[in-house]
Amino acid sequence: MPSEGLRAALRDTPYWEWLRDALGRPHTIARSFAAAGRRTGRAPLPGAPGWTADEAARALLLAALPPGRVAEETGELYRYGDADEKRAVLKALHLLPIGPDAVPLLHDAIRTNDARLLAAALGPCAVHLDQAAWRQAVLKCVFMGVPLAGVHDLDRRADAELAAMLAAFADEREAAGRPMPGDAADLLRRLTSEET
Repeated sequence: MPSEGLRAALRDTPYWEWLRDALGRPHTIARSFAAAGRRTGRAPLPGAPGWTADEAARALLLAALPPGRVAEETGELYRYGDADEKRAVLKALHLLPIGPDAVPLLHDAIRTNDARLLAAALGPCAVHLDQAAWRQAVLKCVFMGVPLAGVHDLDRRADAELAAMLAAFADEREAAGRPMPGDAADLLRRLTSEET
Protein backbone atom coordinates (compact mmCIF):
# COMPACT_ATOMS: atom_id res chain seq x y z
CA MET A 1 0.00 0.00 0.00
CA PRO A 2 1.39 3.44 -0.89
CA SER A 3 2.15 5.90 1.90
CA GLU A 4 -0.82 8.07 0.83
CA GLY A 5 -3.13 5.13 1.57
CA LEU A 6 -1.58 4.60 5.00
CA ARG A 7 -1.87 8.30 5.75
CA ALA A 8 -5.55 8.30 4.74
CA ALA A 9 -6.26 5.24 6.91
CA LEU A 10 -4.55 6.84 9.92
CA ARG A 11 -6.18 10.25 9.49
CA ASP A 12 -9.48 9.10 11.01
CA THR A 13 -7.91 7.55 14.11
CA PRO A 14 -7.65 9.03 17.61
CA TYR A 15 -3.86 9.10 17.39
CA TRP A 16 -3.61 11.06 14.13
CA GLU A 17 -2.84 14.31 15.98
CA TRP A 18 0.11 12.69 17.78
CA LEU A 19 1.41 11.22 14.54
CA ARG A 20 0.99 14.46 12.59
CA ASP A 21 3.03 16.28 15.24
CA ALA A 22 5.69 13.55 15.19
CA LEU A 23 5.92 13.72 11.39
CA GLY A 24 6.63 17.44 11.67
CA ARG A 25 9.70 16.82 13.84
CA PRO A 26 12.15 14.78 11.71
CA HIS A 27 14.94 15.19 14.30
CA THR A 28 12.91 13.12 16.82
CA ILE A 29 11.70 10.40 14.42
CA ALA A 30 13.73 7.66 16.18
CA ARG A 31 12.03 8.46 19.50
CA SER A 32 8.59 8.60 17.89
CA PHE A 33 9.28 5.34 16.02
CA ALA A 34 9.96 3.55 19.31
CA ALA A 35 6.87 5.11 20.95
CA ALA A 36 4.48 4.25 18.10
CA GLY A 37 3.41 0.91 19.57
CA ARG A 38 2.34 2.58 22.81
CA ARG A 39 0.75 5.60 21.15
CA THR A 40 -1.22 3.85 18.40
CA GLY A 41 -1.65 0.27 19.58
CA ARG A 42 -1.06 -2.80 17.47
CA ALA A 43 -4.58 -3.54 16.22
CA PRO A 44 -5.25 -4.06 12.50
CA LEU A 45 -5.75 -0.73 10.77
CA PRO A 46 -9.13 -0.38 9.00
CA GLY A 47 -8.62 0.80 5.46
CA ALA A 48 -5.09 -0.64 5.26
CA PRO A 49 -5.36 -4.43 4.80
CA GLY A 50 -2.37 -6.31 6.19
CA TRP A 51 -1.14 -3.36 8.27
CA THR A 52 -1.45 -2.71 12.00
CA ALA A 53 -1.73 0.83 13.33
CA ASP A 54 1.82 0.89 14.71
CA GLU A 55 3.29 -0.49 11.46
CA ALA A 56 1.53 2.15 9.38
CA ALA A 57 2.59 4.95 11.74
CA ARG A 58 6.19 3.71 11.71
CA ALA A 59 6.20 3.49 7.91
CA LEU A 60 5.11 7.14 7.65
CA LEU A 61 7.72 8.17 10.20
CA LEU A 62 10.45 6.48 8.15
CA ALA A 63 9.15 8.13 4.99
CA ALA A 64 9.42 11.51 6.75
CA LEU A 65 13.17 11.15 7.35
CA PRO A 66 15.37 13.56 5.40
CA PRO A 67 16.46 11.80 2.17
CA GLY A 68 20.13 11.79 3.07
CA ARG A 69 19.45 10.02 6.37
CA VAL A 70 16.86 7.45 5.33
CA ALA A 71 19.13 4.44 4.65
CA GLU A 72 21.35 4.90 7.71
CA GLU A 73 18.57 5.65 10.21
CA THR A 74 16.29 2.94 8.85
CA GLY A 75 19.14 0.44 9.24
CA GLU A 76 19.74 1.53 12.83
CA LEU A 77 16.07 1.39 13.74
CA TYR A 78 15.94 -2.13 12.33
CA ARG A 79 19.13 -3.31 14.05
CA TYR A 80 18.18 -2.04 17.50
CA GLY A 81 14.43 -2.58 17.26
CA ASP A 82 12.27 -5.28 18.76
CA ALA A 83 10.44 -7.75 16.50
CA ASP A 84 7.47 -5.40 15.92
CA GLU A 85 9.78 -2.53 15.00
CA LYS A 86 11.83 -4.73 12.66
CA ARG A 87 8.69 -5.95 10.94
CA ALA A 88 7.48 -2.38 10.45
CA VAL A 89 10.83 -1.45 8.87
CA LEU A 90 10.68 -4.43 6.51
CA LYS A 91 7.10 -3.65 5.46
CA ALA A 92 7.99 0.01 4.86
CA LEU A 93 11.15 -0.57 2.78
CA HIS A 94 9.41 -0.38 -0.59
CA LEU A 95 8.05 3.07 0.36
CA LEU A 96 11.54 4.46 1.02
CA PRO A 97 14.28 5.67 -1.34
CA ILE A 98 16.61 2.86 -0.28
CA GLY A 99 16.57 0.35 -3.13
CA PRO A 100 19.38 -2.24 -3.03
CA ASP A 101 20.68 -0.81 0.27
CA ALA A 102 17.79 -2.71 1.86
CA VAL A 103 19.30 -6.11 0.97
CA PRO A 104 21.34 -6.54 4.20
CA LEU A 105 18.15 -6.01 6.23
CA LEU A 106 16.28 -8.54 4.10
CA HIS A 107 19.08 -11.08 4.53
CA ASP A 108 19.02 -10.59 8.30
CA ALA A 109 15.26 -11.12 8.44
CA ILE A 110 15.49 -14.24 6.27
CA ARG A 111 18.13 -15.72 8.60
CA THR A 112 15.87 -15.41 11.65
CA ASN A 113 13.41 -18.02 12.82
CA ASP A 114 10.69 -15.38 13.17
CA ALA A 115 8.00 -16.25 10.61
CA ARG A 116 6.60 -12.69 10.70
CA LEU A 117 9.97 -11.18 9.78
CA LEU A 118 10.51 -13.77 7.05
CA ALA A 119 7.11 -12.98 5.53
CA ALA A 120 7.75 -9.23 5.68
CA ALA A 121 11.16 -9.65 4.02
CA LEU A 122 9.45 -11.24 1.00
CA GLY A 123 7.24 -8.22 0.37
CA PRO A 124 7.74 -5.80 -2.55
CA CYS A 125 11.32 -4.89 -1.56
CA ALA A 126 12.38 -8.51 -2.16
CA VAL A 127 12.74 -7.48 -5.81
CA HIS A 128 16.29 -6.51 -4.78
CA LEU A 129 17.20 -10.05 -3.64
CA ASP A 130 19.19 -12.08 -6.13
CA GLN A 131 17.43 -15.16 -7.42
CA ALA A 132 19.42 -17.66 -5.31
CA ALA A 133 18.68 -15.82 -2.04
CA TRP A 134 15.05 -15.38 -3.03
CA ARG A 135 14.62 -19.12 -3.77
CA GLN A 136 16.16 -20.05 -0.39
CA ALA A 137 13.80 -17.62 1.35
CA VAL A 138 10.76 -19.11 -0.41
CA LEU A 139 11.88 -22.62 0.57
CA LYS A 140 12.29 -21.43 4.17
CA CYS A 141 8.71 -20.13 4.04
CA VAL A 142 7.55 -23.60 3.04
CA PHE A 143 9.62 -25.20 5.80
CA MET A 144 8.27 -22.78 8.44
CA GLY A 145 4.67 -22.86 7.23
CA VAL A 146 4.62 -19.20 6.15
CA PRO A 147 1.81 -18.79 3.58
CA LEU A 148 3.17 -18.29 0.07
CA ALA A 149 0.30 -15.94 -0.81
CA GLY A 150 2.28 -13.12 0.81
CA VAL A 151 5.41 -13.65 -1.31
CA HIS A 152 5.58 -10.71 -3.68
CA ASP A 153 5.88 -11.59 -7.38
CA LEU A 154 5.93 -15.34 -6.64
CA ASP A 155 4.43 -16.47 -9.95
CA ARG A 156 6.80 -14.35 -12.03
CA ARG A 157 10.00 -15.28 -10.16
CA ALA A 158 9.35 -18.97 -9.51
CA ASP A 159 11.51 -21.02 -11.85
CA ALA A 160 12.68 -24.54 -12.63
CA GLU A 161 15.36 -24.42 -9.95
CA LEU A 162 12.79 -23.53 -7.30
CA ALA A 163 10.64 -26.39 -8.60
CA ALA A 164 13.58 -28.79 -8.14
CA MET A 165 14.12 -27.51 -4.58
CA LEU A 166 10.44 -27.91 -3.75
CA ALA A 167 10.38 -31.42 -5.26
CA ALA A 168 13.35 -32.46 -3.11
CA PHE A 169 11.66 -31.00 -0.04
CA ALA A 170 8.41 -32.80 -0.90
CA ASP A 171 10.35 -36.09 -1.13
CA GLU A 172 11.87 -35.49 2.32
CA ARG A 173 8.46 -34.74 3.79
CA GLU A 174 6.95 -37.82 2.21
CA ALA A 175 9.76 -40.01 3.55
CA ALA A 176 9.10 -38.59 7.01
CA GLY A 177 5.36 -39.25 6.65
CA ARG A 178 4.54 -35.54 6.67
CA PRO A 179 2.49 -33.77 4.02
CA MET A 180 3.73 -30.85 1.96
CA PRO A 181 1.89 -27.57 2.78
CA GLY A 182 -0.99 -27.15 0.35
CA ASP A 183 0.15 -23.87 -1.18
CA ALA A 184 3.66 -25.26 -1.78
CA ALA A 185 2.24 -28.42 -3.37
CA ASP A 186 0.07 -26.24 -5.63
CA LEU A 187 3.08 -24.14 -6.63
CA LEU A 188 5.12 -27.26 -7.38
CA ARG A 189 2.29 -28.64 -9.55
CA ARG A 190 2.07 -25.36 -11.47
CA LEU A 191 5.82 -25.17 -12.02
CA THR A 192 6.01 -28.82 -13.08
CA SER A 193 3.13 -28.49 -15.52
CA GLU A 194 4.74 -25.35 -17.02
CA GLU A 195 7.94 -27.30 -17.62
CA THR A 196 6.10 -30.10 -19.42
